[in-house]
Amino acid sequence: MRRREFITLLGGAAAAWPVAARAQQPAMPVIGFLDLGPPRLKERLVAAFRQGLAKTGYVEGKNVSIEFRWVGFSQFSQLPELAAELVHRQVSVIFTGGWGGPAVAAKAATSTIPIVFAYGGDPVKDGLVASLSHPGGNVTGVTAINAELVSKWLSLAGDLVPQATTIAFLSRDSSSIAYGDQNSQLLAAASALGRQVTILETRGDRDYEMAFTTLVQREAGALVVGAFPFRNIDEILALAARYKIPTIYPRRDYVDRGGLMSYAADYADSFRQAGVYVGRILKGEKPADLPVMRATKFELLINLKAAKALGLTIPPGVLAIADEVIE
Repeated sequence: MRRREFITLLGGAAAAWPVAARAQQPAMPVIGFLDLGPPRLKERLVAAFRQGLAKTGYVEGKNVSIEFRWVGFSQFSQLPELAAELVHRQVSVIFTGGWGGPAVAAKAATSTIPIVFAYGGDPVKDGLVASLSHPGGNVTGVTAINAELVSKWLSLAGDLVPQATTIAFLSRDSSSIAYGDQNSQLLAAASALGRQVTILETRGDRDYEMAFTTLVQREAGALVVGAFPFRNIDEILALAARYKIPTIYPRRDYVDRGGLMSYAADYADSFRQAGVYVGRILKGEKPADLPVMRATKFELLINLKAAKALGLTIPPGVLAIADEVIE
């Protein structure tokens, strides 16, 4: 072979190598993100999830992509369809936030794709994992079991309105296993604290007005809103303002939208930890080998503007332990 022909052949082969190498590179992994609630209220949580991913070396758009699926509380029934879409998309991992519904829908849709959740329910009672330490199967995540927080909610309500002889609790249908735990926990906490409570059960948005009317009839001095997937929190906030009832809420978004006070797990931290778990799974770890983490950071938020509208003075001791005060 002539020298010129050899150089031409070698140059052609060299030019082809990068193309072949690119063709053999693995496709960018895709994360399915299934959540419950308006996306505009979840920007802080999504940012925290991305931070967790970044800790494991994954950056959206660079070496991983995210497929988002959102559903409002009123479209709860669409969760199975959205979960099925992500499975059909053949995502590498499914992350679920919000109430337990997204995680339950994802688990029903696949037994092979890894699922990582971040929510406030009990994943064992919800049938997501076998146990917190040994989840088994394809599901793991981060949980803040809200039923364990009811004692703190009740204590804060008593601190706000020491003269209150009765405290009301806004609940969902207690015949549901998913909702009944908080009611029983509340009654146990009330007994331990020597408080009288009245449980106001709701089955739909139309029951909110009736619940607040009952609250007034029973002369409740404060209200605790349970950690349930209420479909219209703006109506709850409006009723609490209209009836001028000091209210403790189960999530910070209530306070961000004008509510008086919330005490809950720092869900941004939970989403961050879940992002780390998703990254570790993308690197090859299995959900069954990753224990369900318990939330360790909790936050107390107080809205002084709402307190002023209620004619309520927040006790100095409560203000001193607040993580954030909205002026």
